[in-house]
Amino acid sequence: MKHLVTIAALLFLMKSVSGQESDKLILKGNDLYKQQQYQQAEQAYAEVLAADPNNATAKFNQANALYKQNKADEAIKLLNDLAFKTNDPSVKAKAYYNKGAILSGQKKLEESIDAYKDALRQDPTDKDARENLQKALLELKKKNPPKKEDNKKQQKQQQKPQPKMSQKEAEQRLKLLEQKEKQVQQRLQKEKSKQGGGQGKDW
Repeated sequence: MKHLVTIAALLFLMKSVSGQESDKLILKGNDLYKQQQYQQAEQAYAEVLAADPNNATAKFNQANALYKQNKADEAIKLLNDLAFKTNDPSVKAKAYYNKGAILSGQKKLEESIDAYKDALRQDPTDKDARENLQKALLELKKKNPPKKEDNKKQQKQQQKPQPKMSQKEAEQRLKLLEQKEKQVQQRLQKEKSKQGGGQGKDW
């Protein structure tokens, strides 16, 4: 029995030491990244992932370092893997957001739109994802203007009179919207207090 306790304590100690090493390597990678030494930063994150392949922070940061080295396809692959393997919606949202940003930079608008939509499914309050989604949609619309037939259909739909609502219905809808807004604000406050410093988006 003493041997089992000793072995369990030893395993716990080894895990905490390896966790500390991972944290040190991530900090080293972050410092290198800030100094624009992206290749060395990528290597530091790769060392963490060699020991702990599911380390979300290392994977996310390595994707950023790859992108900065113009290795967009490798970065997207890592972000896809991260979004697929994590259960944390905020990590998924950040992975999809960065994927969308990379794809927008490559002018792959339809794919970037899908990525931003995925980010918003994970975090509907992400203003940056919403803004970038709108920009990508506008850019796509400019690139592919609607056909004349589509314009005629839209004009006919706009000409149809909208049903009027009573004063009471309008007040009820307004109250409902105010309640939803209050709930969103409360949730945002909770998330901010939970995250503290947190890791932000790189771009």
